Amino acid sequence: MIVGNDSSNYRNRHGFTSQNVLAACNFDLKFIYVLSGWEGSAHDSRILTDALSRRNGLKVPQGKYFLVDCGFPNRRQFLAPFRGVRYHLSDFTGQGRHPENANELFNLRHASLRNVVERLFGIFKSWFTIFKTAPPFPFKIQAELVLTCARLHNYLRKECRSDEFPIELDIEDALSSDSEEYDDFEILSETQEQQRENANQWRNFIATEMWSDVDVVNNNMH
Repeated sequence: MIVGNDSSNYRNRHGFTSQNVLAACNFDLKFIYVLSGWEGSAHDSRILTDALSRRNGLKVPQGKYFLVDCGFPNRRQFLAPFRGVRYHLSDFTGQGRHPENANELFNLRHASLRNVVERLFGIFKSWFTIFKTAPPFPFKIQAELVLTCARLHNYLRKECRSDEFPIELDIEDALSSDSEEYDDFEILSETQEQQRENANQWRNFIATEMWSDVDVVNNNMH
């Protein structure tokens, strides 16, 4: 519950107060990092910067990277999809809707892999239905509740290894968070700009290599 002048900072794009939670997960549907308590109006890139700067913050293993949605800039160790290019799995479903170029193929495979986080939160909200509405607790407790339930989620995934409850994906939020255009990125320093450029070159290389593999397969089929 947020009251006073600070309440406007917690008002998200839908018009109601909320907290912004950054979560990283693995392909085993477990949380590996959660940062809760940020204002609902806070930009994703700002929260990520905070997570990376903390002593016990988010760590990216050497030689690895995280897949992120369009709410984040493409940067070193964080691979975002191409903007202005088909992305969602439904965009490629049906006859004649196969990827037509390297960028579309990259986005398709990116979406297929990143879909795990949507599945994870579907399971999470099914297990902990308290998050379907705003919990009637002070904000500090709400932030701590997210962390506690994330730990319980990991324990249940380890011990139960089954999804007893139906997965309820918040499809509208998932799609809007990816498809919106974000124009309010913070001004980057020269070093960050170089990192962004290097990350973009790496993403272009991956996409080109993927498309080359498709061309090889198609040629072999003729």
